[in-house]
Amino acid sequence: MIKLKLFSALTLILLVLIVIFQNTQAVETRFLFITFTMPRAALLAITFLVGAAAGILLSVGLAKRLPKPKK
Repeated sequence: MIKLKLFSALTLILLVLIVIFQNTQAVETRFLFITFTMPRAALLAITFLVGAAAGILLSVGLAKRLPKPKK
């Protein structure tokens, strides 16, 4: 089961990297009142990292709230 999860995670990361490196055009991004011009690859990488961090923080937060099983 652990090998399957590791394989799935590595496959997902590889697919994300392929998508990021194929999108190198410059895009204009607005965040609140600031406008950035950056490569689309950077925007995709930032979005992926923010989403991954949010998922990790959410799973850690939920794991702390759940009661531990009794032995």
